[in-house]
Amino acid sequence: MKRQTSARSMRHIMTSLFAFCMLVVLAGCGGGANQAQQTQTQPAAATETSTAPAQTAPAADVNAEREVKHAMGTTKIKGTPQRVVILTNEGTEALLALGVKPVAAVQSWDGEPWYDHIKDEMAGVEALGFENEPNLEAIVGLNPDLIIGNKVRHEKVYDQLSKIAPTVFSEELSGRWKTNFKLYAEALNKQAEGEKVLKEFDDRVAAAKEKLGSKIGTKVSVVKYSKKGVQIYQKDTFSGVLLDQLGVARPDSQNVDNFAEFVSEEGMSVMDGDVLFYWVSEAKGDTAITEMSKKWMDSPVFKSLNVAKNNQVFQVSETIWNTAGGVKAANLLLDDIMKRLDVK
Repeated sequence: MKRQTSARSMRHIMTSLFAFCMLVVLAGCGGGANQAQQTQTQPAAATETSTAPAQTAPAADVNAEREVKHAMGTTKIKGTPQRVVILTNEGTEALLALGVKPVAAVQSWDGEPWYDHIKDEMAGVEALGFENEPNLEAIVGLNPDLIIGNKVRHEKVYDQLSKIAPTVFSEELSGRWKTNFKLYAEALNKQAEGEKVLKEFDDRVAAAKEKLGSKIGTKVSVVKYSKKGVQIYQKDTFSGVLLDQLGVARPDSQNVDNFAEFVSEEGMSVMDGDVLFYWVSEAKGDTAITEMSKKWMDSPVFKSLNVAKNNQVFQVSETIWNTAGGVKAANLLLDDIMKRLDVK
């Protein structure tokens, strides 16, 4: 009886031991399964993080073709042009302000061949003659990928230019340089840079306007002496547009939306104001126009003007006040106006 009980007990012990061992094995297998799931999950999470950038929008194709509307129609331009030919002085300043150095440009009206305020940036740029007669043969040899011109200056040669490279023309040349600037920025595929340049300029003008204070009421007269005669410069001019943006007063004869008006020696009273700025337009080495301006200002009629009596007549740079016509000159003109009106 004891032997039976002992055998039965031994079987029970062995069965329990076997069951316990199986539990241990199964538990070990279960733990391994959980560990494997964690190992798989972690790399999956890491993979998702590393591939996240691939889910963002693809970058714009730098070689994508664009259509630019301009004074002569619509022109297709590929990507961002690298070899640009510019055929106006104000356009040259636009390119430089946008960080683009042209391969060739028309030379400055007064310079050898560039205006002093841009000559350092134009080192190595080929000069193509003046903007009213650019050298087309030289342009062909430059293999440009964009040509920028102006309808007023170059309408007759547009077809020839457009056969050389994609060509974009601005509509006109006036004091409203910003209109052309925006077109050039679009053609160059640099709209964002263009908006930044214009905002910086407008911010400067706004700050200057605030500093002017009561001097905003100063009536500013602008006069040009040239071989064609003597002109008062009105609001639709390079200087006139900026004076208007500043809110500066003008004499009644100049406070009109026109370009300029010739005046006679007897009728020079229309030149009067609180301050008069003038320039002499003559070829280098010539003095005929300078002599004419002195003759006018020595006349009894001129000396009767308030500006003469108050000694408020100042000669200014024709380049900055008139001929350069671009964004860089506009910034320099703003500086000159504030300096001459004695605003710190």
